[in-house]
Amino acid sequence: MKINKSTNLSLDQFINWALYDKDSGYYMKQNPFGKEGDFITAPNITRLFSEIITIWLVTFLKSLGSPNKFNLIELGAGNGEMMKVVYQTLKNFPEHFSSCNFMIYEKSKYLIDQQKINLESEKITWIQDLKQNYSEPTIFLANEFFDALPIKQFFKRQDDWYEKFVDLSNPKEAKFNEVKTNIKLIEEKLNLEISKGQDIVEYSPDALEYLNIIGNIIEKSEGGILLIDYGYLNSKMQDTLQAVNNHKYSNILENIGDSDITYNINFNLFQKFIDQFKNLDTVVTTQKKFLTSMGILQRAEIISKDITFSKKTDLFYRIRRLIDEKQMGELFKVMLIKSKNNKFQTGFQSD
Repeated sequence: MKINKSTNLSLDQFINWALYDKDSGYYMKQNPFGKEGDFITAPNITRLFSEIITIWLVTFLKSLGSPNKFNLIELGAGNGEMMKVVYQTLKNFPEHFSSCNFMIYEKSKYLIDQQKINLESEKITWIQDLKQNYSEPTIFLANEFFDALPIKQFFKRQDDWYEKFVDLSNPKEAKFNEVKTNIKLIEEKLNLEISKGQDIVEYSPDALEYLNIIGNIIEKSEGGILLIDYGYLNSKMQDTLQAVNNHKYSNILENIGDSDITYNINFNLFQKFIDQFKNLDTVVTTQKKFLTSMGILQRAEIISKDITFSKKTDLFYRIRRLIDEKQMGELFKVMLIKSKNNKFQTGFQSD
């Protein structure tokens, strides 16, 4: 990878470069999803996941009055598998299917090409700018989108705060260093207090910018965002930065451009950020609770009546990956951001 003039990059600048450099960034030159990639997302484990998302979408549309026109935007659609199944499943609800403007927001030209091959539909459009005036209700789907965004990290040393940087003066021996910073100036810029009671501050400026854009769209035109990602609910922030290369955890500073770099979402921070919107509300639950309350096990039982025992065993093995507390069931959280005047709770009912 080519090095720009600056050899000392803030962590988020380094991650952005490693993942999204147009020539050699991780997401820009390959398909990281599926067996050949570094990870398999829920839509690629079983199509039932995306079918359940579609059933949830149909019930949410009813809470919006079943609009004659609405936008469905998937953020970062990977190999296009989830949108493919949502598209196919929504055909079973023709009134909603005909009302839907299907859109995908994607930065990677490589993945856009893969998605177009997988989807093969003239009804789906690709966009690269979310800042549009939507007159219709707009619903966003974000499955493992936010965890792939570049993050900043700050560490408290006694009474001072230091930001993590990456020294690339010798790319083959990249190393971390820290630069003293004024955390209060950062909080003023964010209009959000993030350092109180913290020893570590970890957040994505891009994530908050996306939430701001999406929040404004939902306030103006109704709709919501269903956000599914791995993360935690504690208010105390953690250092969750990690890299994956060839299905194994690896050193962040090795195999630059060939490793995925990711982190765990602090959903408490997302909730605090959305609280700044006067007319928006958030609800959050675990992936296990969401999928089971939406009937994924009952749906699997119906399907399994007409398949062989080996296929039935495989189906329930895949579902267990999604809902088992020791696998994705607890680690993954599901958040809905919607208008306060919409009391919709399907999939988020408390025990």
